[in-house]
Amino acid sequence: MERKKDKDLRDIVRKSYGQTANGKPEQGGCCSGNESEGFGKEVSRSIGYSDEDTTGIPQEADMGLGCGNPQLIAGIEEGEVVVDLGSGGGIDCFLAAKKVGDLGKVIGVDMTPEMVSKARKLADRNGYQNVDFRLGEIENLPVADGTADVIISNCVINLSPKKQRVYDEAYRVLKKGGRLALSDVVLFQELTEEMKQDERLYCG
Repeated sequence: MERKKDKDLRDIVRKSYGQTANGKPEQGGCCSGNESEGFGKEVSRSIGYSDEDTTGIPQEADMGLGCGNPQLIAGIEEGEVVVDLGSGGGIDCFLAAKKVGDLGKVIGVDMTPEMVSKARKLADRNGYQNVDFRLGEIENLPVADGTADVIISNCVINLSPKKQRVYDEAYRVLKKGGRLALSDVVLFQELTEEMKQDERLYCG
């Protein structure tokens, strides 16, 4: 029963992210970003991204879906390997790619085929050679042990029904002494059962 519930939650998130990637977000639903001109940049500015950040990357990658800027605490350096959990359209991957340079690498992992396809097209179109977008769940990362110097994530772990599994996977993928930089949301009080059953509120 629990396994079916987890699958249902993932399906809800995957469907809504897919609609957003295709530019047709569900009204009031999960991840209901708006790709109208200026919207993504406006939201990103309000959660910690500078204008220099958002003008130096493909504009379509900035969909206003985050809740903060994990790179402010990640300390990403040239030559490092960065893994982004729930990479979406690629905004944080493209920013990290500039920091790690040609000697580094950025791996974005997302479970929504439409988002991965979108991010790959943006990377190809804009000549990013050091970014690799992979389809997969953050509870089962398609990344080898001890790969990452830094793991970043922006408002995605809260959507996982198995958060401890996400942290276990992050620990597996990190190199010894590696860093974890998260921007996310937390609960300060218990939700009502009605709230828990509302698909739009679950990830909205």
